[in-house]
Order: sequence, then structure tokens, then C-alpha cells
Amino acid sequence: MSLRILSPVSGRTVAMSDVPDPVFAQAMVGPGIAVQPAGGRSDAVAPVDGTVVTLHPHAFVVSTADGRGVLVHLGIDTVKQKGEGFTLHVVKGESVRAGQPLVSWDPEAVTAAGFSAVVPVVALDATAEVLSGLNVDVDVAPGEDLFTWGG
Repeated sequence: MSLRILSPVSGRTVAMSDVPDPVFAQAMVGPGIAVQPAGGRSDAVAPVDGTVVTLHPHAFVVSTADGRGVLVHLGIDTVKQKGEGFTLHVVKGESVRAGQPLVSWDPEAVTAAGFSAVVPVVALDATAEVLSGLNVDVDVAPGEDLFTWGG
């Protein structure tokens, strides 16, 4: 069954290979696409319906009913911010709906702190062949289709 992965943030899509972090750029955690956020403080929303299985101020994983996990990482090296500037709206184990706000954050503050604000959206444990619609250089809004995970 195909799964629509929604954009967690507004911005412009970027190829995963252009993310300034080798773990994401080389798809070590899985394939996907990244979004270069537009604007200041905003909410990052759930990319799919499911359960929050991993939750940090700067990153989260939502797992679908059929076990597919989608990782959203808010910026690169933002773990070094120790949660500063991030506000969680959910708890680990919570059921969420696609488009539901999960974390508030400020991409401009991330950039000001010297980090990249780019947001990788990763299909965990997937192969690149099962993803489609990975269009780069496209403007997206939170909750809009980002790519499709076949299978």
C-alpha cells in the first residue's frame, strides 16, 4: 500500500545528497528528501498518521500502523542546542494525525546559532526504489505531499 509522506515544514525541497551531513547525504539511515525551511518560528507537523516512537526536541520518528517509520530531523547538529528554542507538543508513545503540530522551532535561530536549518525527512529502513515523487527545488507547505512510499 502506498503511503503519502507530508512535509513537516514550509520551505523548498532539497536533494538528500545536498544535506550537509554525511549520515543523511549518503542515506545511511534511509532515503528521502530534505526541506530548506522558509521563515521564522513555526510548527513542524507529523508527516504521517501513526505513533511517536522517538522524540527529541530536534528530531522525531512517527511509525505508521504497518510499521513504517518516518524520521524528521529539524536542522543539522541541532542536538548541540540541547533543546533550546524547541517546544514539544506531544509525548513519546502518543498517537498523532498527519499534519498535527509536534514541535515548535525557529529555523532562523538555528541558522543564527551556526547550524544548518535544513530538515531531512527520511523513510527509515526503506530502499530508494520504493520512494516516488522526490521532486527537488519545489516549494512546499506543512501538510502538503512531499513524496510517496510505495509497498
